[in-house]
Formats: sequence, C-alpha cells, structure tokens
Amino acid sequence: MTNRRDFITTATAAAAGIALPSLARAQAFPARPIKYICPWPAGGSTDAVIRALAESAGKTLGQTIIVENKPGAGGMLGAIEMLGAKPDGYTLTQLPHGVFRIPHMQKVAYDTLKDFTWIACLTGYTFGLVVPADSPIKSIQDLVAYAKANPEKITYGSTGTGTSPHLAVEEFAQAAGIKLTHVPFKGNADNMQAILGGHVMASSDATGWGPHVESGKLRLLATYGSKRTKRWPNVATLEELGYKTVSDSPFGVCGPKGMDPAIVATLHEAFRKTLNDPAVLATFDKYDQSVIYMNTAQYTRFARETFVTEKTTIERLGMSKKG
Repeated sequence: MTNRRDFITTATAAAAGIALPSLARAQAFPARPIKYICPWPAGGSTDAVIRALAESAGKTLGQTIIVENKPGAGGMLGAIEMLGAKPDGYTLTQLPHGVFRIPHMQKVAYDTLKDFTWIACLTGYTFGLVVPADSPIKSIQDLVAYAKANPEKITYGSTGTGTSPHLAVEEFAQAAGIKLTHVPFKGNADNMQAILGGHVMASSDATGWGPHVESGKLRLLATYGSKRTKRWPNVATLEELGYKTVSDSPFGVCGPKGMDPAIVATLHEAFRKTLNDPAVLATFDKYDQSVIYMNTAQYTRFARETFVTEKTTIERLGMSKKG
C-alpha cells in the first residue's frame, strides 16, 4: 500500500513537472512588447483596423503591441517572416486570404497548412469596385458593355496579384465574359493614389475608397459581399447583379508554427476581448467591416478548408502555377 501511494505521489509530481514549465511560461507571458505585422502599407484600412486591435489587446495583456508595416508581395511578407520567428508569442501577423491561394499560383517559401498557428479570426472586409466620378462608366452594366467593345482596355488597380480584390474581379470578369487589365499595387493607399491620379480607370479594394466615394471623387459600382453594406444600401452586390462573386476575406491574428498552447490561449483571449471594445467596433464600422469571429480550432479548420476551395477557384480561372 505504501509502495502504491509512493508511486502515485511520484507519478503526480512527474506529471506536474511536465505541466509546470508550460504554465509558468503562460503566466510570465507577455514580459515585453509584442510585434504584430501588418503586411500592408501604413494609412490603409487594414493598417487602421490592426492598430485598433493591437491597442485594445495590449491593454488586456498589459504590454504594448507594436504594429510593424511590411507591405509588398501581395500581403505575403508577414507569412514569410513567420518562417524565421520564434514561436514564443512575441511575433504575430495578419495572414490575408492570399495565403490560401497564392501557393496554387506560384512557388512560395511557406506551407500554408504547416507553418502557421491560427490564433483567432476577428473580422473581414467589404470590397468594392470604384471608378472616378467623372468616368463615363456609371454602372457595372456600362463597364461590361465597354469591356466587350474594348477588350483589355479597362485598367483596374488592386492591392496585389492573388489578393481578394484581384481575384474577385477576375471571377466577375470571367462570369461576365470580359477581359480587363490588372494593375497590382502594394496596398490600399497606393491603389487609391493611382485611381485618384488618373493612372487606372477603376479600382478594386476594401473600403479605403469610402471617404472618396462620400466626397464625390469616386463612384461605387458594386460591392462583393453576400449582402449590401449599411453605408451604401443602394449599391448592389455582384451576386445580386448575377455574377456569382462573393468575397469578404476573414482575418485576424496568427503566429509561427509550434507555439505553446497556453500562450496561444492567452493571446486568443486578449484578441477575443477586442470584439467588445467600442473603439475597435467603431473602427470596423468606419471601414464597413463586420465581426467574423473564429476561435483557434475553428480558424485552423477554416484555413484547411479554404486552402482546398481556393485551389478549385484558381484552377477555374486558369491561373494555376505551371509544373
């Protein structure tokens, strides 16, 4: 009986010894500022949303979350940085929807399903197609008619090759039987400068174009969501117009592979609480973004499923990588 009691005591202590380091790390985390990568330029809608999330989550964690902009490569520079980051919770990133589709289009350095920790999904975009207010194109019907008469003459900007604003327009164009010319930019700010400066005829983007539509500089032709926006309820969706194109690109916060589950749980809870912060919700409203929440398990499952469905989309559009 004594031997059995000693064995149980020893076994319990051993189990506790295994659990304690993880618990201690979680209790000590975070002990210094955290870096949260925004893979888009400063001044755009994603940058504003990520900064609001970082400020709010930082208050819960008791540490500053520093937003670092790394624009370029269709929003994939955050993903690439995760490959060399320590899985200690101090380097995080937004992983945009392109991470699910670009690997099907070209060779990439990362493995979407193996190289990341999907901590929490928090929101998603409202995308739309805009033209200058003085453009003779006043509707999607006008754009389709012009493009059919003038193949590839309509130029449109987006936030990069393989991004949601790019792929949504390509899906629309395929459904409409038209050919457009795509001009990629590093992010929302560059894309808006191009259309406002007359360098492209149209622009596909998240609602960084909102203030320019409201000021009368740009005209909104259509949005890409499953339903109309609250701010522009008179503007139809591409789905309503018969083009079977829906895109909202959910996103949140991710880290490198191999993160301690206890640290993931701490970060998840801090970012989940941002969805109750009036300042964060006001920023969502400003850019017509809704709450799209998924916990770690749900977000991980979403990543696996979306990777497969995006492969089908890329193949349908004839944009699969060769070889």
